[in-house]
Amino acid sequence: MSDRRNISIIGAGLMGHGIAIVFARAGHAVTVHDPDSQALQTLRDRAAASLSAWGVDGDELAPILERIAPAETLETGVSNAEIVIEAAPENLPLKQKIFAQMEAAAPADCLFASNTSVIPITNIVEGLKTRGRALGTHWWNPPHMIPLVEVIRTEWTKDHAIDAMMDLLLDAGKTPVRVEKDVPGFIGNRLQHALWREAISLVENGVCDAASVDTVINASFGRRLAVLGPLANADLVGTDLTLAIHQNVLSDLESSGEPSPYLEQLIETGRLGMKTGHGFYDWTQEQAEETRSRVSDHLRKLETIL
Repeated sequence: MSDRRNISIIGAGLMGHGIAIVFARAGHAVTVHDPDSQALQTLRDRAAASLSAWGVDGDELAPILERIAPAETLETGVSNAEIVIEAAPENLPLKQKIFAQMEAAAPADCLFASNTSVIPITNIVEGLKTRGRALGTHWWNPPHMIPLVEVIRTEWTKDHAIDAMMDLLLDAGKTPVRVEKDVPGFIGNRLQHALWREAISLVENGVCDAASVDTVINASFGRRLAVLGPLANADLVGTDLTLAIHQNVLSDLESSGEPSPYLEQLIETGRLGMKTGHGFYDWTQEQAEETRSRVSDHLRKLETIL
């Protein structure tokens, strides 16, 4: 593959347009397809807004946007691609259909990747004839601001496909990690939702309210997680102390293999979070926007610190 690569993104939504930004900023030619014509029409405007929020503007902005081209059909979008990344909604039959279309229309040596948070990549690509070139790339939201990309191997993925994707992401300024076994949730979401399960359980069982859970995390171990992961921290305090704590606390942690009834009740009563104004908290539109802006500002500042 050449230094300037032809990359196709399937999906122009929140994740797709952010992934396109990353590769366009790295100098690659990016083609984006989405069946929603409105999403394609607003693609560059949304990319410009995201880049501006990221601190990219002026003379640097225009060349990046020029490298992002909308494609009205999937076939035209992938016809000359060296890498195709599917960023469609979390719907297994839809992703399987898209991969079948990709295989029929893309060059034979093109790499295929699926961006999904929890669906096993094996299930998405098992119907392909050329499964060795397919893998997973789990980007985190917003993809142009969060460094991590999990690169997931299936039982069929060839080494050269993993290596090529790792190199591509490194060159684009990302922090890729190899996931050598395809399990639901991969690494990050398994860790994140183990924490969320216990957080919800604490509220559900009346130990504390939602604000207390978030305050404890924000004002304690959350502050060091960006520079000291849990296993490095275990070594720091000592694995003997870690074992002693586990002997006393693990048996009392939430261990249900089912979603929380409290979470299910929130959904049943229409408390879907910021998009409905109510979830674990009550949200005004102004509070939701302030929170989103605060997160973006924090992520941008982290780039200058870490």
